[in-house]
Amino acid sequence: MKSVAYWTPLDEPEKSNTLVYILQHPSREAAAANWKSFQDDPEWKSVKDKSEANGKLVDKVDSTFLALTDFSPRLRQAADIHRLP
Repeated sequence: MKSVAYWTPLDEPEKSNTLVYILQHPSREAAAANWKSFQDDPEWKSVKDKSEANGKLVDKVDSTFLALTDFSPRLRQAADIHRLP
């Protein structure tokens, strides 16, 4: 799993509660395995629990798989976009 970039919206209401980021994986299968490994990681679980001591930080995660178009500059083969509203 490779972190590509992170964005926050400029306008409300999303400005104060949304994070959009792109992660690169070699395949959908690798993405699923990477997320499972990440979510099962004991260190991550500890950090998550501490971060959410006063309530959940994330209500939901939207995941979209993308492929570069033929007319796009060749930056990456595929990416997995996650939006945290």
